[in-house]
Amino acid sequence: MNLHKYILPFILSIFIIQKVHAQADTTKRYTISPKREFRGVWIATVENIDWPKKNETADEQKEQLVDILDDHQETGINAVFFQVRPAADAFYAKGSEPWSKWLNGKQGVAPNPFYDPLEFAINEAHKRGIELHAWFNPYRATNDNKYYALSPNHITNLKPEWFFTYGGQKLFNPGIPEVREYIIHIILNVVDNYDVDGIHMDDYFYPYQIPGQTIHDADTFAKYGAGYDDIKDWRRHNVDTLIQALSDSIHKHKPHMKFGVSPFGIWANQSQNPQGSATSGGSSYYENYADARKWMQKGWVDYVVPQIYWPRNSRAANFDTLLNWWSDNTFNRHLYIGQAVYRVAEHSKASIAFKNPSELPNQMRDLRNNPRVQGSVFFSSNSLTDNFGGFADSLKYNFYMHPALPPVMLWLDSVPPNVPQNMVVKLVNNNGNEFVNLTWQTPLPAADKEPVYGYVIYRFEGLEKIDINKPDHILHIAYDNALSYQDKTVQRGKTYLYIITALDRLKNESDRSPTIAVIIP
Repeated sequence: MNLHKYILPFILSIFIIQKVHAQADTTKRYTISPKREFRGVWIATVENIDWPKKNETADEQKEQLVDILDDHQETGINAVFFQVRPAADAFYAKGSEPWSKWLNGKQGVAPNPFYDPLEFAINEAHKRGIELHAWFNPYRATNDNKYYALSPNHITNLKPEWFFTYGGQKLFNPGIPEVREYIIHIILNVVDNYDVDGIHMDDYFYPYQIPGQTIHDADTFAKYGAGYDDIKDWRRHNVDTLIQALSDSIHKHKPHMKFGVSPFGIWANQSQNPQGSATSGGSSYYENYADARKWMQKGWVDYVVPQIYWPRNSRAANFDTLLNWWSDNTFNRHLYIGQAVYRVAEHSKASIAFKNPSELPNQMRDLRNNPRVQGSVFFSSNSLTDNFGGFADSLKYNFYMHPALPPVMLWLDSVPPNVPQNMVVKLVNNNGNEFVNLTWQTPLPAADKEPVYGYVIYRFEGLEKIDINKPDHILHIAYDNALSYQDKTVQRGKTYLYIITALDRLKNESDRSPTIAVIIP
């Protein structure tokens, strides 16, 4: 993601302080734990930031990814953005671009023994009740100037006229119509061939400005820029055209597919644009030519994840100022806040505020107090798995103590499934080990004929009031078609009440089943 690409994970001395803080702050647990919330994390593969580690075998890569997903499941994460195309390459088999060099050290080399990393990641994420969004970098073709190391069938070798060089990197020229068609084709390969929950694009559209560097697209502007007096307006039009065409194509191929972007945290400053935020910094509208505000207003994206990677006391780009600006400009699309857990590990004056163990938890409280915000996404995975500043503990023991379903997207699908049928609940004693076995039958077809995608099991005790809006009573969330579940956490001398609901692909939830009680003698 923007700002920092290389992160050296380490355990900070404030870990214990933060853990105590996280476990002690129990007074607001229920009120700040909604049943519907997007809880995401970026898993970066570029430069092996999060996965895979260098020089791992295929089996070691799979084992590491399972460990990462296990860790995120325990933390309470319910969605991952898995980077599948960092530089016109691939972490998946069913496509035309070469295997990424960050998979096996050399571009174009397949895993040995063979496996499909994206397919594997999808299956493992869904087993854990975690959505997987395929994360694409749309325009970056190389991450350095070592062009000699590129695969012969890398697109920069096949179509050199499609690229300009900027900052030592080769970048797709967004003004060429064939470039946009190519990128759409690449992404639709994944939409059509993989069971991903969403398509996600990061903030690298036109490149971030580098002093002394020029975007060499004047010839392209002369050829394709008819109707535009200003090359900057034309560049924004080029990105708009890609986003709109991608949105239309993705939703035509799979109507349930979510499509979102994570722009730089400042759309525009008020000094640049009266509709901008009260900030002073770089901006995606003027620097990357990325008009995310327009994309939401037009309904071209289903969600936006602005990277608000500044602290709450920043004068130039205050976290709360930007949080409120984005929440006022969502146009009824979902807003998830990109949060910078990685900055806890930085050694710079600009990151001092993140050393305070209350900074990130207070950001969580601020965004949860804003009803127009539906969740968070954290950069990046290893900052949570390594528990930077103890923040993963704050999530696990406080903010994400209870499970949550992703928020629904009613503009894509508002029809819930029907109620699961014929639930049977039995106490089973297997060689002295007691558990409750639940079975049920698939619901009748929904009004829109969409098949059931998963189930939610709720458990109450004794005389507790039945209220499935309380997330603390969610026992299990499953994204599969299994028609049984074993509750192995029952205790002797208690009475349990079980309820089950069905989910469709966009996590619309059915009415609840009848309540069935089981007494554990």
